[in-house]
Amino acid sequence: MERRDLLKIFSVGTLAAMSSQLSWRSVSESGALSIAPLEDMGTSASELIASMQMMSTPAPQVSEYLKAFQSAAPELKVLAEAGTQNPNVQAPIVATTASPDLTQYLERMRNHELSHLEDKYLRRDQFAVLISTFKRLDRVQNLIGHGNFNVVSFDGSLSYAKRYASIGQFTKAEKLFIEELFSANAAQYGFFGEKVITRLTDRVSDKDRQKIGQTGHFLYRGESVAAYNQVKRDIGPTIVLTSGIRSVVKQTHLFLAKAIQSKGNLSKASRSLAPPGHSYHGVGDFDVGKIGFGRKNFSEAFASTEEFKRLVELGYVDIRYPRDNMFGVRYEPWHIKVV
Repeated sequence: MERRDLLKIFSVGTLAAMSSQLSWRSVSESGALSIAPLEDMGTSASELIASMQMMSTPAPQVSEYLKAFQSAAPELKVLAEAGTQNPNVQAPIVATTASPDLTQYLERMRNHELSHLEDKYLRRDQFAVLISTFKRLDRVQNLIGHGNFNVVSFDGSLSYAKRYASIGQFTKAEKLFIEELFSANAAQYGFFGEKVITRLTDRVSDKDRQKIGQTGHFLYRGESVAAYNQVKRDIGPTIVLTSGIRSVVKQTHLFLAKAIQSKGNLSKASRSLAPPGHSYHGVGDFDVGKIGFGRKNFSEAFASTEEFKRLVELGYVDIRYPRDNMFGVRYEPWHIKVV
């Protein structure tokens, strides 16, 4: 058995044991099915695939689109000519909108899965590279296994892609897309958290991390491992680590998945997942959940569990993103603040 086949089996076994992450089935370039876990994702596999299909469908030509509507509804032609050929019809006026106030901001956070007028989107001509980059990273994960993918570096990913035909080398456009996404000012999406990793090529040293058994995740040695072990001792066997260290590559993979599910809406994606370089999972924080609770571990439903109530009672919960926070991130009761 080849090493990569063994890693795939380990990844699938880990996923089954945890029962606390979303998995979706992807098709590699060779046509073989694979399983890739996605943490912090409030979406289904079918929805993600449907988004890819929609985003890959060419947009209709504007002229043909308008022609079809005008033939079906002649009055639209009148509106299209407003202010020019028909002086009796008032031309559309571009509205001026004041900066959103606190009420508007909180409304967006409480309805983070909805799209809002101020949201920032990728251009449609960027959809193809968004999808191809996500798929390439997904093939890296399929090759090296979910656990190893959590801590793989950008340079490491490029190396795997160069060495294994099942991944295929990253294109120039894909590498540039990752670099631009990492270097972008996340505030333009409405995300106001700190950038905690400043170099795309940062790596997680082997000596600084510890693998947590039966989870497929790593934690940083020291505070993070100590905090998780204490939680396990005091809460009991029903609580589990659902996400530990996330390298820049791992966070990029998750963020791209959410951007696809959001049909290119980067603001909507950033309300659920910190953009690459901004996740505290990269420096020490971690997520916990209830065994068997599945995707609901990454929703407000986790706050209703006995496990969460015990965390609060025992004083372990210092939530990174509390309700109505001002970082542009949804409420995350499962996210344990360490750093």
